Amino acid sequence: MGAGVIVAGGRSTRFGDRDKAVADLAGTPMIRRVADRIGTVVDELVVNCRADQVEAIEAALSGDLEPTFAPDDRPDEGPIAGIATGLAAVEAEYALVVACDMPFVDPAFVAYLFERAAGHDAAVPRPDEWLQTTQAVYRTGPMVAACEDALDRGEGRIVEPLFELDYVVLDREEIEARTTLSTFENLNTREEFEAAAERLAGE
Repeated sequence: MGAGVIVAGGRSTRFGDRDKAVADLAGTPMIRRVADRIGTVVDELVVNCRADQVEAIEAALSGDLEPTFAPDDRPDEGPIAGIATGLAAVEAEYALVVACDMPFVDPAFVAYLFERAAGHDAAVPRPDEWLQTTQAVYRTGPMVAACEDALDRGEGRIVEPLFELDYVVLDREEIEARTTLSTFENLNTREEFEAAAERLAGE
């Protein structure tokens, strides 16, 4: 199928003093929930994070996943740098990029994103007015180059690299024909985290 890149290098500033990537979410580290879901549809798993996160994330993902780590060589330069670093470590032609705080990511929808990306440089959902760049599939080479170009220009907006690519957009109607919008739900605050933990505990 392709690769999966989990981006986990953010500072979690709205989450408090703990790293939310490895925070316990209903008995399982959040990043493990993401990895377990996408692991069913990708052949290769890469984790982008800061160097000081590797040990804790490696422990959270211990077992049969065997991820490759791509630590940030330019920490705190934002999501474009993290995506570029993660994708540069990928062997496959296409890779899913997903944020570590999306524990409800839908594997079937991920598989569909790979289908839609075929023959293009990217397939990016747009469930509302914003493009969902951290649950999208990219052709690795062109996206890495586009991210590097954006960083060289001093651009911080995560959509900026897309303007150099041949990308397809999945609108809300197409998304909802394949999945629910909960696939994009991300947990930024302690309150969102606790609400998600209650949902998962009830499943």
